[in-house]
Amino acid sequence: MAKTKTTFVCQSCGASYNKWQGQCTSCNEWNTLSEEAAPEAIPKGMGVAKGRKIEFVALEGEEKTPPRKVTGIGEFDRVCGGGLVPGSVILVGGDPGIGKSTILLQVMATLSAKHDCAYISGEEAIDQVRLRARRLGHEKAKVKLASATNVRNILTTLEDEKPDVVVIDSIQTLYIDTIDSAPGTVSQVRSSANELIRDAKRNGYVLFIVGHVTKEGTIAGPRVLEHMVDTVLYFEGDRGHQFRILRGVKNRFGATDEIGVFEMTEGGLQEVPNPSALFLSDRKGDVTGSCVFAGIEGSRPMLVEVQALLSPSALATPRRAIVGWDSSRLAMIMAVFDTRCGLGMGGNDVHLNIAGGLKVNEPAADLAVAAALASSLSGVAVPQETVIFGEIGLSGEVRAVGQTESRLKEAAKLGFTRAIIPERQKRGKKDKEKGLKDSGLEIWEIGHVQELLSFFPMKDK
Repeated sequence: MAKTKTTFVCQSCGASYNKWQGQCTSCNEWNTLSEEAAPEAIPKGMGVAKGRKIEFVALEGEEKTPPRKVTGIGEFDRVCGGGLVPGSVILVGGDPGIGKSTILLQVMATLSAKHDCAYISGEEAIDQVRLRARRLGHEKAKVKLASATNVRNILTTLEDEKPDVVVIDSIQTLYIDTIDSAPGTVSQVRSSANELIRDAKRNGYVLFIVGHVTKEGTIAGPRVLEHMVDTVLYFEGDRGHQFRILRGVKNRFGATDEIGVFEMTEGGLQEVPNPSALFLSDRKGDVTGSCVFAGIEGSRPMLVEVQALLSPSALATPRRAIVGWDSSRLAMIMAVFDTRCGLGMGGNDVHLNIAGGLKVNEPAADLAVAAALASSLSGVAVPQETVIFGEIGLSGEVRAVGQTESRLKEAAKLGFTRAIIPERQKRGKKDKEKGLKDSGLEIWEIGHVQELLSFFPMKDK
């Protein structure tokens, strides 16, 4: 009997090796190699059948787009591009306990009123899912529930039932019995997802796949999993905080980087139609080290509070504690302050926080962070009715950012009266003048970060 050949596959990047080694030379991760059965090769001397010729068509053509399935949950539909496209595959990832299973059960319950929905759980027993449905108030929903992990059994069942929407919770628990490796390994996750995606495309049903995440926050398993699906959604937020952010990082049928805001309550996740007002609801008067940033998340303008606190440090290396923002950009702004403006911030402990649990990624927050730092250092508060946005360069210049009018209109809608923005370019200034005036805000334009410091006179020490 021929000996079964084995190979060692990295569970982080999918690279394969003939023998075991401690470190993967492809991704430099340690202790990630797992032994798996090698795929059988074609015997020597046997030819490969010639493939059939494929047909090319013109780029121009008329295709009927099938109507989207609207879930009725506005924030979820926004992230998905306006609804669910038949035949699409959506990957949902997030930290344990963040609310992935909860939001998908709510989506299936609302869709079941008009569509045939199936929920297949590989992690939880049927009684556990029923308890969650009862807590959410959806125990009467017409959702077909099952608990299974064998991909062959799942595909056979879906072929007979022919549902419109299917949830697989989660892909790391499924396995294909022809592959000699444990569930959750690279080969099992890749092969299971490939079979499910192929079946969803062929039969035209919407497929939700729940994916575990690693300690770095990325989807566990091969990176190719995110390339195989049509949409990738990430749940963000702290489990101890009531807000949850559903962010779309990939979407073939809608805008990317769109977000939906939810609030975790006893009855499940409730959508927040006006997140700007909610994020600013706990803001207290004129407080030093605090200012409001007018940002853009996807296509939506959003106002959030930026908080900074500087305190003298007794350590040789001052502490930098950042929540919700990029630590490298904070270091850049402090370097600009020290070098271009002569401020001595380097010897202080710096604490920076984006209130509400939101993660801000755009460079337009530079000016708001700089204003919060300057306010904390000087002891002068930013006026409560002022919003700030702009990008800061290494020479200290304040650069323009996109969608200025949308940011200002959102600020005016929430009662703000003043805005500190980058200096506009001369080209097109007259064309934009009317739009900025229509916002009803008093506009202060600055071209260098030194001009920002004029609002915060430093105390003599």
